[in-house]
Amino acid sequence: MEATPSLACANKCVFCWRHHDNPVGTSFRWEVDDPHELVEGFEREHLKMVKSLRGVPGILPERLEDALRRVRHCALSLVGEPIIYPRINAFLAELHRRRISTFMVTNAQFPKEMEQLVPCTQLYISIDAPTREQLKAVDRPLFSDFWERFNECVGLLARKRQRTVFRLTLVNGWNDSELDAYAELVRRGAPDLIEVKGVTYCGDSKASPLTIKECPFHHEVRAYCERLAAAAGPGYTIASEHAHSNCVLIAADAFCRDGVWHTWIDYERFFDLYEDWQANGTEFTAAEYAAPTPSWAVYDPLATDGGFDPAERRVAGKGAAKRAASGAAAS
Repeated sequence: MEATPSLACANKCVFCWRHHDNPVGTSFRWEVDDPHELVEGFEREHLKMVKSLRGVPGILPERLEDALRRVRHCALSLVGEPIIYPRINAFLAELHRRRISTFMVTNAQFPKEMEQLVPCTQLYISIDAPTREQLKAVDRPLFSDFWERFNECVGLLARKRQRTVFRLTLVNGWNDSELDAYAELVRRGAPDLIEVKGVTYCGDSKASPLTIKECPFHHEVRAYCERLAAAAGPGYTIASEHAHSNCVLIAADAFCRDGVWHTWIDYERFFDLYEDWQANGTEFTAAEYAAPTPSWAVYDPLATDGGFDPAERRVAGKGAAKRAASGAAAS
C-alpha cells in the first residue's frame, strides 16, 4: 500500500510524477485527521483498488486472493511530505499495531520532525543532489535555508538505529556529477543502504523541463554506482540490483555476514522488536531484523537482467529484449 497523511510538500522537484498538482507549503496548515481513521480509510480504499483487478488479463488469481487478505506493507511516499503530518508518530504506531511495515520517505527539509520520529521499518531521505546549487535546481525548495536543513537531516540520519537509506534519483545532466560531494554526504549520514534509481519520464508538463533524454539507461546507473561505491571509500559495496526497475542498491559492508548479503527484511522480527521497544523502551538496530538476500537478487556485474526472481515469469514489452541486449553491450 502506498499512502501519505500529507499532500503538501516543501519542494517542487523537477522529476515529481504528480506534475505539481498537489499543494506546497513549509508547514501543515490543514485539518488534522485522526491517525486511526486515516489508516482505516487507506486500507479500505487500497483493498478496493486491488479487488477491482479481478478478471484483468495477466492477473494471477492466487496472488490476487493473497493481496486481498490484508495489507502487509505501507510505503509513505505517495505524494507530499508525510513527516509534517502533526500526528505522524501516532500514525506510524497505528500501522505497526496492525503489523504493517513502514517505509518512510522524507525530502530532508524538516530536521525537528525527523529528530522526533519514532522507529519505522525503513527511513529514507531523498538525496536529490550533493551541492547547494544542484539541490536548488533539482528540488526547487520553498525554504530559503534549504541547504542547512538538508545537511542537518543528513547528520540526524546517522543517529537513527533502525534501517536507513539514502535515496538518489539520477537525472542526466542535473545531478549525475560531483561524486566526491555525494561521497562526503555518505560519510556524514552513514546510511545502511544507498538506493540509486534512474529517473522515470512522466510525460510532458509545464511544471517540469525534463524530457526522455534526461532518463539514464540501466547500464548508466550501474556504472555510476560503481564509481559512487568506490568514491565512498571502504565500507560500501554494490549488493543488489533490480534491472527492470532501473535501480541499484549499494549497502554498508556490515550487512554482508560470512560472505552472505543481508539486505532483505525479517518483518515479523521487526514487529517483535518494535513492540518490545514500545512496551519496555528496549532499543534495537537494523542488523537485528536483517534477512539474507536471495542469490538471484545479489548483484552480478555480468547479469543482463539482474534481480529478477527466476520463479516468476517475465512479460516483456515490444523491443525490451533488444534494449536489454544493447544495455549489456554498452556496459
